[in-house]
Amino acid sequence: MGQSTAAKGFTLIDVEQDIADVLKDSPPLRDHEPADYAPPAVRMPDYAVHRNGVNEVGRLSAEAVVREYEAAAKEIEAMGAELMDAAKRCEAMTAGVHTAIAEMRETAARFREEGKRIFLQIEDCALMTAEVRSTCDALKGKIGGPAA
Repeated sequence: MGQSTAAKGFTLIDVEQDIADVLKDSPPLRDHEPADYAPPAVRMPDYAVHRNGVNEVGRLSAEAVVREYEAAAKEIEAMGAELMDAAKRCEAMTAGVHTAIAEMRETAARFREEGKRIFLQIEDCALMTAEVRSTCDALKGKIGGPAA
């Protein structure tokens, strides 16, 4: 009887050689031109174009680096948008503060007016009380009693 397929021995070197033969005869797995069908996260930025003569390692390294820089640039732009939003909120808050300050000044002016009114009222009462005492003292003196 012959050997079964499962019992046939093979070596790793034979498998590697078979793979190498298939790869030699097949088209390249990766095209070096940017693909239009790739999602935006994978596409190369417009400012990064491969030059002729750069080997695969150089291309892949350059792509990896430019993608990282592009990701960082997008994060910086996002921070700028957040900063603009914060600035708008600050402007709104500042406008609110100016309104509140104006109201506080009006309230302080009303308090001063009220304080002045009460001040004058108290002084009027004090003057009237002094006048009443003076009148009472004068009346007592006319009536004939000794001045106290």
